[in-house]
Amino acid sequence: MGELVAEIAKDADFEAQARNTHVRAEVDEDLEVIGDPALLRSAIENVVRNATRYTREGTEVRIQVRREESGGSTQAILTVTDSGPGVPNEALGKLFEPFYRIDDSRGRQTGGVGLGLAITQRVVRLHGGSVQASNRPEGGLLVEIHLPAGVRVPVAAVR
Repeated sequence: MGELVAEIAKDADFEAQARNTHVRAEVDEDLEVIGDPALLRSAIENVVRNATRYTREGTEVRIQVRREESGGSTQAILTVTDSGPGVPNEALGKLFEPFYRIDDSRGRQTGGVGLGLAITQRVVRLHGGSVQASNRPEGGLLVEIHLPAGVRVPVAAVR
């Protein structure tokens, strides 16, 4: 997961610089998630690209990966935060529905049709996880993805 997130952050940071924004990744621990790397990349990229589109100019998008133990299982928790306008509270539950857009003007400005977050939710569920969005108290949106994970054991520790 750490390698995947680092690659996504690097690519998104390059693109975000055109808007004077940056993307920064923080990975506490390199967790292994079993699944299709291409699908997981697509799911995470959709969230990160949305964040870079809507964050205020001169700010940064943060991607964090951390480990959480719950009910005897290990979860990889990936959060993506931006400093954009957030979304109306009544829209939070609809963000992951296919073709849902907060308003048509956003679609015209960004070229989106409302499928990116729906794809993210579908991929995450396919991998046994969950995704949710919430407004940050200081402004912006936080998207949190939970995926079942294990810990990558360094080769030296096996010997």
